[in-house]
Amino acid sequence: MTAPAVGLPGAVFGTVGALSAFPLRLAAREVERQHGQLRRGITRRTTHVVFGRTLLAKAGLTKNGDAGIGRRVAAERAAGRVLISENGFLRLLGLMKAPEVSSLSRQSLIDQSRLSGADLDLLSLFDAFEHDCEPYSFRDLILARKYAGLVAGGASWGAIARSVHRSGPVASLTAKSLAVGSQHGRPDAIYLEGGQSELDGQLLFDLGSAAQGDDTLEELFAEAEAAEEGGDHEGAAALYQRCLAIDPTDAIAAFNRANCLRAGGHAAEAAHDYARAIKLDPAFVEAWFNLAGLMSEQGRDASARKHLQKAIALDKAYADPVFNLARLEFDAGNLPEARRLWVRYLELDAESEWAGVAARGVQFVDLQLARTTG
Repeated sequence: MTAPAVGLPGAVFGTVGALSAFPLRLAAREVERQHGQLRRGITRRTTHVVFGRTLLAKAGLTKNGDAGIGRRVAAERAAGRVLISENGFLRLLGLMKAPEVSSLSRQSLIDQSRLSGADLDLLSLFDAFEHDCEPYSFRDLILARKYAGLVAGGASWGAIARSVHRSGPVASLTAKSLAVGSQHGRPDAIYLEGGQSELDGQLLFDLGSAAQGDDTLEELFAEAEAAEEGGDHEGAAALYQRCLAIDPTDAIAAFNRANCLRAGGHAAEAAHDYARAIKLDPAFVEAWFNLAGLMSEQGRDASARKHLQKAIALDKAYADPVFNLARLEFDAGNLPEARRLWVRYLELDAESEWAGVAARGVQFVDLQLARTTG
């Protein structure tokens, strides 16, 4: 996992899980100062995903929590986004000291340590090494060999990462004994000789007067996301509303609440929150698209058409609004425009089930137009 050379101007950072190092509010302020954007959650405009280390603690409380993190990491990587650890994020912002110059590649670390590439990437993403990506250091190689031994002894990458962050600065672990198991009888834990001090990471800034509400807000947002994912739309909507009470400027919380309200059958409230998300972030393309869908469900085709056209204008590579607008034009009898849009959709997506529908739509329109001209 290599961190590309990126500058903050134009970068849109999203977070998965709360940051453990300092409040998101302060991070957002610093990113904005450097001409980027930072938001909770992920949207189509997200270019970089920061994985907060609080995910580790929550994952450790559930049976398949680590596997869930692995799936989320794979999904974000497949979407082409840059994945960044907390420490990597802070270094990118210039808020944390960079470790010593290093020269070991990812493949070299794998070859010399026998740690799998998947475990190496996940441990790097959650700052279990001195470096969060290649090039790695010799200390990282020592740690990788120790971690490989723990994995061979039955430990998971998640158990290793959680134990690492309870046990002091990562670099100091190179001189300590690591073994699977603990004094408290937990077979999935890692025993690290040398105490339980918290990892401080040598941060270069003062948190100052961070608002007490920051931690509460991050916990609420994570709880709301979990409720939404679990199908509890009413509960999730209530939690997102509490998030908005703390931070009325959070467009993603408004958008997520709108989705939950829509799923729960509260169309009017959902429309209000989609509009709220758009007002807070006029370039929020998913909010335009979902509001169009809601308008279409209510038979308000003119409004749906307008919102779909806006979504397409904002993101010309977004295939879904193109398809929906084509279907809307077809239903309205505007066959040439429907055909044009379906052809455009096929330029964006030629493989999915919907691509087959679009291709058949083009064929049908061609047949109809041939009959009328013939």
